[in-house]
Amino acid sequence: MADVHRILEWLGKNWTRPDAGIWEVRGNAKEFLHSRLMCWVAFDRALRLAEKRSLSAPLDAWQRCRDEIRNDIFSNFWDDRLQSFVQSKGTQEVDASTLLMPMMRFISPVDPMWLSTMRTIEKRLVEDTLVRRCEVEQTHVDGLPDGEGSFTACSFWFVECLARAGQFEKAQLLFEKLLGYANHLGLYSEQLGANGQHLGNFPQAFTHLALISAATYLERSLSGKGEGVWR
Repeated sequence: MADVHRILEWLGKNWTRPDAGIWEVRGNAKEFLHSRLMCWVAFDRALRLAEKRSLSAPLDAWQRCRDEIRNDIFSNFWDDRLQSFVQSKGTQEVDASTLLMPMMRFISPVDPMWLSTMRTIEKRLVEDTLVRRCEVEQTHVDGLPDGEGSFTACSFWFVECLARAGQFEKAQLLFEKLLGYANHLGLYSEQLGANGQHLGNFPQAFTHLALISAATYLERSLSGKGEGVWR
C-alpha cells in the first residue's frame, strides 16, 4: 500500500499537467480527457481498495482529488454546442477513448450527457461497425498522411457501450460483424483498413482485451445474468 500512497501523492500534484494522451500525439502537449479520466480512476480505485480492505490511507485527501478531477472533466471537457465530451480542453474534436467513461464507471451509460456523447462519436468516428480512434485530420496524431485504419479496440468499446446502454440488439449485430474481421486464427491486429486488411501491431493484446470485455458483458446481459446497465 506504501507504493499506492507514493503514486497518488505524486498524482495529486501533477494531474493537471498536459501530456501526449493515449494516442501519443506528437507536437504540443495537451490536456486530454482520457488522461484526466485515468487520473480519476486511480483515486477512485485506491479509495475503494482502502475502504474495502480497511487499509490506512488519507481518504479525505484522495476523495478531494477525485472530486476535483470529476468536476474538471464536467466543467472543461463538455461542449454545449456539440452536446458531447471532447478530446481535449479547448477543442471540439471527439475521441473514441471517451468510450471508456462508462466502462470505468465514471458516468452512467444511460446518463443523457453520455448518450448524447455516444451519438456524436457514432456520427463522426463510426462507419458501420468500425470506429476510428479520433479525428486524425484535426488532431494530427502522428504527423503522417491521413487515411489510417479504424482501431479495433475502439470498435469493441463501442459495442460494449451500446450494450451497457441497453441497446442489446444493435450491440450484438455490430459484435457479430466485428467477429468476421478476425483472421483464420481468430486474431486481430491494431487496426483494420478500408478493405478489412489488418494493419499495425499484430496480434494486438489491447484489441483482444476489448473483445473479451465486450463479449463477457454481452453474454451476461443477453443471458439475464447481468447486473443491469449500470454496473
